[in-house]
Amino acid sequence: MLYYLFDFLERQYDLAGAGLFQYISFRSALAFIGSLLISTIYGKQIISFLQRKQVGESVRDLGLDGQVEKAGTPTMGGVIIILATLIPVLLLSKLDNVYIIILLVTTVWMGAIGFVDDYIKIFKKNKDGLKGRFKVLGQVTLGLFVGAMLFFHPDVTMKEKLPEKLQYVTEEGVPVLFGEAEKSTKTTIPFLKNNELDYAAAFDWIGDGLRDYAWLLFIPIVIFIITAVSNGANLTDGIDGLAAGTSAIIVLTLGIFAWVSGNIIFADYLDVMYIPNSGEMTIFIAGFVGALVGFLWYNTYPAQVFMGDTGSLTIGGIIAVLAISVRKELLIPILAGIFLIENLSVIMQVSYFKYTKKRFGEGRRIFKMSPLHHHYQKSGYHESKIVTRFWIVGIMLAVFTIVTLKLR
Repeated sequence: MLYYLFDFLERQYDLAGAGLFQYISFRSALAFIGSLLISTIYGKQIISFLQRKQVGESVRDLGLDGQVEKAGTPTMGGVIIILATLIPVLLLSKLDNVYIIILLVTTVWMGAIGFVDDYIKIFKKNKDGLKGRFKVLGQVTLGLFVGAMLFFHPDVTMKEKLPEKLQYVTEEGVPVLFGEAEKSTKTTIPFLKNNELDYAAAFDWIGDGLRDYAWLLFIPIVIFIITAVSNGANLTDGIDGLAAGTSAIIVLTLGIFAWVSGNIIFADYLDVMYIPNSGEMTIFIAGFVGALVGFLWYNTYPAQVFMGDTGSLTIGGIIAVLAISVRKELLIPILAGIFLIENLSVIMQVSYFKYTKKRFGEGRRIFKMSPLHHHYQKSGYHESKIVTRFWIVGIMLAVFTIVTLKLR
């Protein structure tokens, strides 16, 4: 909203300084500062409100150090993250940008699913929360929306870099390095020489004219990624500061990709896909990172508030949509490696337990407890040490993810 106001003031009255709002970097900085202030200043008030309403976490005694003491800690703190993200984004971004629209819908939709899940657990006293099939249905519905928007919307385009012999300089001295914006189903794939994979190529062997049906492959992939990543973030939210801190690292890395992909100069220099209009996502990302960092102010050990499914499902959904939008979804296993290993630890634990129970009549375990962070707790590590080391691993994975763009 402020973007449109200052754009109007600059055009009509040539207001000094109003032109700053044309710069993504300036609006991103404001979004980060604004979300950080909202989450830290008003976060305390939200926590106090949750305490008055007795929105406390009910904790089962699993024999983990310090676990029982967390009973009664306010949950549903994901509301802090959502509000601190949405307010700056609504004020500072171009609301007609297709990527911003998708991210706003993702935030509200996943936040609503998580809120209902937390509400059932807390106020209905049902520890299982929202039935799994309804949760998955909500994730699939979002995946259908996101996949359809990214595939069919006319503003979701990409510019291919022209071969050197076709590049030229206009009469105004402007170098033309990229072709016209066009619809594309290409994405980034690590370690290969051309660094690109085209989903539509999966239909080439059938016959000509079938590339328009690539949505039959693309949309299910989007659904799978959104479901997997949101559940991974949900599983990672098990000890103080783990999910929020890890997610901030992942989102910040995606912010670098979004800014580079939306800037024709850096896209050319780094030889990455140039995605017109994608740079606007940097404002959303800056606001989101600010909200996560502000939430950490209250969520680090010992936590004054938990994010609940309201926060964790929202975080996972946003990360998935960001990665798909900047065509980096195939880098998720590396970038979101913490989420992946948390997911795998649960799958391995459950599968091995069922297998051994069927074969030997007694269930056996690979880990002392799953998800993985609980295994380390059972091994005697303090949760603050576990969280810090997971953050360090997350930073290493983020750096490696960026490096893969040059490992071809």
